[in-house]
Amino acid sequence: MKKSVIYLTLPLFGVGMTVMGDRAISSSASAQQSVAPSNAAIAPAKPMEIAQVPSRSSGILSGGDTNFVVNAVERVGAAVVRIDSSRTVRGRTPAIFNDPMFRQFFGSQIPSAPSNRVERGQGSGFIIRSNGLIVTNAHVVSGADTVTVTMKDGRELKGRVLGADSLTDVAVIKVEATNLPTVTLGNSERLRPGEWAIAIGNPLGLDNTVTVGIISATGRSSSEVRVPDKRVNFIQTDAAINPGNSGGPLLNQRGEVIGVNTAIIGGAQGLGFAIPINTAQNIAEQLIAKGKVDHAYLGIRMATLTPALRQQINSDPETNLKISDDRGVVVVGIMRNSPAARSGLQLGDIIQKINGAAIATSDQVQKAVEKNAVGGTLQMEVKRSGRSLNLAVRLGIFPTQTAQLGE
Repeated sequence: MKKSVIYLTLPLFGVGMTVMGDRAISSSASAQQSVAPSNAAIAPAKPMEIAQVPSRSSGILSGGDTNFVVNAVERVGAAVVRIDSSRTVRGRTPAIFNDPMFRQFFGSQIPSAPSNRVERGQGSGFIIRSNGLIVTNAHVVSGADTVTVTMKDGRELKGRVLGADSLTDVAVIKVEATNLPTVTLGNSERLRPGEWAIAIGNPLGLDNTVTVGIISATGRSSSEVRVPDKRVNFIQTDAAINPGNSGGPLLNQRGEVIGVNTAIIGGAQGLGFAIPINTAQNIAEQLIAKGKVDHAYLGIRMATLTPALRQQINSDPETNLKISDDRGVVVVGIMRNSPAARSGLQLGDIIQKINGAAIATSDQVQKAVEKNAVGGTLQMEVKRSGRSLNLAVRLGIFPTQTAQLGE
């Protein structure tokens, strides 16, 4: 009897569950229908908000599917070139090998003369004029016998160095071609730290490499960058710069050239340096016009005074100098027959003013010299043995083989 009752009630239970399920589904569908209209009203707002973001010119997106880096590279990339240079280094036989007495003793055992060898270098550059004028670094083509310029499209052109200036590390190459793509030059005087920076070049042989970062600082002196023999106030950037990038362009977000990539500090990361394009353009124009640049020359080695340096100088028995000041710029070396020597400057003199402006660092002296042309006169106030003296120094032309002195 119990089993019969159970068998009879199971179908009834199943029907009941089916009815309840239908009601639940109907209730759920009704609920979805009531919510759907409000969701449909919200959904279109999302793509509208996203579409408005690229319209901001200061944002990363510049519109569509591209960004400002892509746009800048597409504008400039074809005008960036690879530069391969080579020079022959001739071996020299030491003079003693030609001495008769030496030959008498050693005869056939004398070593053979060193053979010539070819040194190769590689860097980057960019075309500034459609008739084949290219700006690069002086150290990329220094002493080169042959220069080959490779375009982005694969063309190889023979290059000729019009001129190179070692003090600013700027050089100009000429290739015989017309209607070449060119870059647009910007204004490095308006740069501010934090602006975007894009570097294009051929680092480590990897052609057409693009890196991006920001302008980390401006006006870095050559001493700060650890190249005291240069006369440049560098742009600092964290855009990756590696060997082979030298001579390539540093761009702003509009694709304008704002600098010439030139230096890195060994062992550091995120520390790259570029020559401001205003400086490079001025030097390039002189190289194009006459193949060289005449830099004003003072002819001293100097150092910014500090209490520690004063103590070091006073305790050095070889200098025989006694300095009482902790501020100013002390003269620690004078080149023979230089403008400084002819004007009466002496070792231990402390430069305190130039043309009426107070001097506190050696970089200020360098800038004062740079602002004056060859043949110009600097009115200098110096302190010597506790007394103030006024000297007039007429600037000369920087000797091409005298890079060991700062000014």
